[in-house]
Amino acid sequence: MGTAERREVLGNGVVAPSVAPGDVEKVGFGRDTGTGTGTGGIEPPLAPAEQLRAPAGAEARPAYRQLWVEEPARRRRLPDPVRTAAVRAVLVIAVTLIQAMVAFLSALAHSWLAFPTLLSSVASTVVATWAALDVWVTRQVWNQRNGVVSVPSSTARSLRRERRKARRQARAVARTQERIRRQGGGSGQLSHP
Repeated sequence: MGTAERREVLGNGVVAPSVAPGDVEKVGFGRDTGTGTGTGGIEPPLAPAEQLRAPAGAEARPAYRQLWVEEPARRRRLPDPVRTAAVRAVLVIAVTLIQAMVAFLSALAHSWLAFPTLLSSVASTVVATWAALDVWVTRQVWNQRNGVVSVPSSTARSLRRERRKARRQARAVARTQERIRRQGGGSGQLSHP
């Protein structure tokens, strides 16, 4: 707008620069020295850009921004069994850490709870180790069954082979039925009565 900015007085007595719909970024705080609004030359913070009035003749349409922009995920989602095992492991490890902290604080306080909580935290440590290994084993089993690992010993390869064979047989049966239907005059019967 240059050095001499145009200003207008809003209905509540606040002086604000007149803003065109595309000039939302240019709005800032400033001083008003010549309006005599009774604020000692300092104007209060400006109203949001949506509430400012556009100059006469321009459209009074506010510029809206999206709240968030969805981005594609960097990695694929974990398979359901693996995710379930991971959530279980996180919960068990969290409980184990809480028990260890309670055992430590009880020992510092010379409480009678120190020994039972120590025993339970040792047992929880064993369970937490099992839960963490369970995530790894579940992931390996899922990978092998669903063909992510492409090695000759993968059971997924034999499963795919069986499915291909079943599809081939189903197509052969469908072709045979179609041929019989065409030869039998469309009645679909294998033999005539």
